[in-house]
Amino acid sequence: MARNMVQFQKGFSEPEFERLYGSEEACRAALFKWRWPNGFVCPGCGGTEYCIVKQRGLYQCNACRRQTSLIAGTIFAATKLPLTIWFRAMYHVTQTKQGISSLELGRRLGVTQTTAWKIKHKLAQVMMERDDEKQLDGRVEMDDFYLGGERSGGKRGRGSPGKKPCVIGVETTDDGKPVRIKLKRVTGFTKAAIKALAERHLTTGARVVSDGLNGFRGIADAGRNHEPSIAAQLGHSEKLPQFKWANTVLANIKNAIIGTCRGARKHAARTLAEFEYRFNRRYDLTAMIPRLAYVATRTPPMPYRLLKLAEDDA
Repeated sequence: MARNMVQFQKGFSEPEFERLYGSEEACRAALFKWRWPNGFVCPGCGGTEYCIVKQRGLYQCNACRRQTSLIAGTIFAATKLPLTIWFRAMYHVTQTKQGISSLELGRRLGVTQTTAWKIKHKLAQVMMERDDEKQLDGRVEMDDFYLGGERSGGKRGRGSPGKKPCVIGVETTDDGKPVRIKLKRVTGFTKAAIKALAERHLTTGARVVSDGLNGFRGIADAGRNHEPSIAAQLGHSEKLPQFKWANTVLANIKNAIIGTCRGARKHAARTLAEFEYRFNRRYDLTAMIPRLAYVATRTPPMPYRLLKLAEDDA
């Protein structure tokens, strides 16, 4: 049996991570480069000349005298933690294929589970905002699924109060290899909900293959090419080759979520965004930290009071 070259690619080792980001000074230098690739720019007046207030670690603009920190206005804003903790968190979140629980992350970082949870969800927020505007193109396998299970004594199957309706889309090459995925919460499997999803996350040239679920008719309503499978209407879509990657990716993600993410249903969008982000960048593990940190410096702060809200309460 041929090896899966993605699984056996050279990863980003812990010794290499320590060499690049093992000190606070190295992390600050890297973050400065990613935040200001062409040199310091004052957020107030746009000035480029500055001096450093060493006692407080601030950058002061020579033109307007405004002082700013390296992390102000970013996802790291107001943190009391060293940047080395954040960088190690980025390492564990991006390099662990199955994901990592906040409890395990806290153990590895030497912080409380609550602190690890906040770090993990802030990074997931960055991932979600980064990929949200990117659309799938070409041939796309699409299927519905639920996140979560029935509550004790509750209703089973569709409509269970313990489940969140979601949709997976897998963009493939013409010869059937997966390129990118989308994992999105929807309000329900209605034509209106699927139409809105298709308009936002599929290009006009996308060719969608789905089963016969009535709600997927919303794909055509959105002006996208839709090819419903009649055979899949009989409930055997998992056995059909045209749904190979949607089912394979979905099975892997569900198994990973069961093992690592206890609160996945409550915070489904960020949970799914984390898996989506890793899958879409699986060919270059070493670049994941620079790419994530670069976007993190451009993502507005996300306070804990908003992070902890369930999506239905937001």
